[in-house]
Order: sequence, then structure tokens, then C-alpha cells
Amino acid sequence: MRGVDIRRVGSGNIGATNVHRALGKTWGILVFVLDVLKGLVPVLVARQLLGDQQLAGLAGFVAVLGHCLSPFLGFKGGKGISTGLGALFGATPLVGLSAFVTFAILLWRTRYVSLSSMIASLALVPFGLIFRDPPLMVVFYFIFFAFVVYRHRSNIERLRAGTENKFTWKRPPEPKRDDEDAA
Repeated sequence: MRGVDIRRVGSGNIGATNVHRALGKTWGILVFVLDVLKGLVPVLVARQLLGDQQLAGLAGFVAVLGHCLSPFLGFKGGKGISTGLGALFGATPLVGLSAFVTFAILLWRTRYVSLSSMIASLALVPFGLIFRDPPLMVVFYFIFFAFVVYRHRSNIERLRAGTENKFTWKRPPEPKRDDEDAA
């Protein structure tokens, strides 16, 4: 919408963090909300139609896979964190809220979105046990954690090397428009 192909700017990721860094807070928040809804809506529909938390959780996991491996983007996409959060809010709200609070505290303390995302996804397993979720849901949480770590491979390397970008709410510099590349 602003003449920028987000896949060619910053990390090339279509998620909220890269959009925020490339286009600013308003666009980053909008992408975050839309990605959360992308996970929440299928779970709520599945819960309504099927009445089963575990099948709804599976619908959420499929939404995350669709977000991360979009056929519309050459089987590339985001890292699944915001979409996964939406799925959690729909399938198991207390676990989702607990993970989000964990993420927010870690982000506030470290300013690393990637590290906060991975630790919050790991925390899903103990939160699922604390809130007595069905065993299959806890298995979903562990699979989601492994998937998140896999999707964050490059971030892990940058964290190890000390080159991972920290999050800031400051306005980023204007990205080059796609039509400027041709000039």
C-alpha cells in the first residue's frame, strides 16, 4: 500500500516485527492484529462447529502452518507467533494470555522479539500443565515450540553472534519504494 514489498525490506519476513521496522508502528500493529485474527477466527469457528478444544487447537495449528508456508508467497511467510497467539486465545485463553504476558515481560526486559517469542512458546507446555489442558493440547504446545525454534534459526544465529536487532518503538527510516530500485 505504500509502494514497499515487505519481502524485500529488512529481514524479508511478512510479520509484524519486520513491518513495524520497515513501515512504522501503525502498520506493525495492524499486521499484528490481522495475524492474531488469522489464528483466532479458524479456532473459534472450529470450536463452534465441532465443540472440541483439541480439534479447534488443530485448526489453529493448521492456520499457523498456512501463515508460515503460504502457497500465495511461494511457501514462505511469517514465523507464526502472532497467528499462534490468536489460535491460543481461541483454543485455550488462559494459556494464551499467560504466554502473551511472558512474551511482553521478556520483550520489555531484553528487547529481543525472537528470544521472547521462543521462550514464551516454550512456556506453553508448563502453562498447559498448570491449567490442566488435555494431554493432546500439551503435545500441540511442544510441537508449536519446536516449529517456532525451527522458524527462528537465523535469529538464533544472530543472537549467538550478538547481531540480533533489538525492538524499539521509534520511527524507522523510510524504506526505498520498489519503483526506486528500477531507477
